[in-house]
Amino acid sequence: MLALLADRRRLSVTEVAELFGTSESTVRRDFDQMADRQLAHRTHGGIVAASVAYGLPGRYGKQLDDRQRLAEAAAHLVTQRHADQAVIGFNGGRTTTLVAKALGELSDQRSEHAARTGEHVYTIVTSALNIAAELVLRPQLRTVCLGGTARAQSYELTGPMAVSMARTLWLDVLVLGMVGIDAQAGLTCGDPDEAGVTSALVEHSRHVIAVGTSDKVGERSFAQICDISRITTLVTDSGATEEQLAPLREAGVEVIVV
Repeated sequence: MLALLADRRRLSVTEVAELFGTSESTVRRDFDQMADRQLAHRTHGGIVAASVAYGLPGRYGKQLDDRQRLAEAAAHLVTQRHADQAVIGFNGGRTTTLVAKALGELSDQRSEHAARTGEHVYTIVTSALNIAAELVLRPQLRTVCLGGTARAQSYELTGPMAVSMARTLWLDVLVLGMVGIDAQAGLTCGDPDEAGVTSALVEHSRHVIAVGTSDKVGERSFAQICDISRITTLVTDSGATEEQLAPLREAGVEVIVV
C-alpha cells in the first residue's frame, strides 16, 4: 500500500479495497494507522502522501477548497492591516499552515531586497515545525520556532520550554487555528499541551485572527485555548449560518466570511 501511495500520491478507500480484494472497513483502519504513524495524511474517503498533504488543489474536496480560500483571505488581511516589520504568530494546523504558505508567497516579491539588505518584511513566530520549515528559506522572513517537545500528530512543539519561550515574545498578530469556536467555550482544541502553548501566544498578541472552516463554528473540544473576548477576527467560509455567527458577532468578534 505504501509503494502504491508513493507512486500515485493519493489513494481512495474504494480503489484500494478493489485492488487488494479486501473490505473497505479494513482499508479505512489501515489508512487510519498510516495517518497515526505520519506515513500519510487522512482525507475524506482516502489518504494523500505526507509530502503533498498541505498543497492539494481544491478539486480534491470542497473542504480543501474552502480552507485554501479562507487561508488566502487571512494572509491578505494580515498584509493589509500590519505594516512591514510586524511580528506574526502561527500555531499548528492544516489551515494555519496554508495561511503561512500564502503569506510567504505574498512576501516573495520582496525576497531580492531582503537578501541584499538583510531587512525582514515580517518576523514569524510559530509553535509548528512544518510552518517553520515552510518559511525558513525565504530571506524576507525571519522565522522563530519555539522550543519544546514535538507532537507527531500535529508537528507542534509543546511543554514547559515552549510555554516559557512564548511568554518572552510579543506579537502584533497571531493567526490561530482551532478545533472549535463557540461564544461560551471560546476557542478549543483536542490536546491540553497544545492549548497551553497557544494560550501563552494569545496572551502576548495584540490582535488574534482565528481561522477555521465553517464546521468549527459553534463547536467545542476538550481543551480551551482562550476566551472568545481575546479574538479580534474570525475568517471562515460561507457554510456557517448567520444563526451560528450571530453569537460571535455579539461577543465583539469581527466575522469575515469568504
